[in-house]
Amino acid sequence: MGKPPATRQLPLAFDHGSASGRDDLIVSDRLNAAVAIVDRWPDWPAPVVILAGPTGSGKSHLAGIWAGLAGASRVSIDKPDPMVLEIATRAPVLIEDIDHTRFDETALFHLINAVRENGSALLITSRVWPAAWPVSLPDLASRLKAATVVEIAEPDEELLAQVMVKLFADRQVVVDDRIIHWLVARMERSLAAARTIVARLDQLALARGSKITRAMAAEVLAQMEAGTDDTEVS
Repeated sequence: MGKPPATRQLPLAFDHGSASGRDDLIVSDRLNAAVAIVDRWPDWPAPVVILAGPTGSGKSHLAGIWAGLAGASRVSIDKPDPMVLEIATRAPVLIEDIDHTRFDETALFHLINAVRENGSALLITSRVWPAAWPVSLPDLASRLKAATVVEIAEPDEELLAQVMVKLFADRQVVVDDRIIHWLVARMERSLAAARTIVARLDQLALARGSKITRAMAAEVLAQMEAGTDDTEVS
């Protein structure tokens, strides 16, 4: 009887928590205005603030920090809901990723009015500026023009390198700085891509029982460019 094939051992896909407090935020020029508006709370220039930035740009991190500071409630406006309006009369409210699904224009209009009339506040996060939202209600468009819009720009290579170091640290992994700089010079310039690369490299290293190498980094980038997610063990 021949020798049985070697068992391929794959790591479990643990959910690695990322530090998300104010002190864990990596502040750079692209985030200065967004961090400043959060730190300025409750002295806001307008009762409605919109954070606009690409996926993975840090909007959710900042929104979570603000919600903790302000005691804000996360709400949905996919349909009119008297309970949401009642909440807005008593405390600040947060709407995340408003551009991901179609929202109810009338519900948003009344929510903004409730916030303004009761001296409360509303923070909205979005991937795009409100001018690009599908708004046909003139009164809502007018309210949105009066909001303070803060843009978060795409990250530069220096920030991506800092973020990747932090993401690896969240997983208790130390990677050679030369590998990280090699990656950020070749990868898509987004925090979402950084998270994906770190997760795949961590999984690949665990599966192979090896430290992360530049060859593995090249392999992961090639997989992502090809749209695959193979984690082969050598």
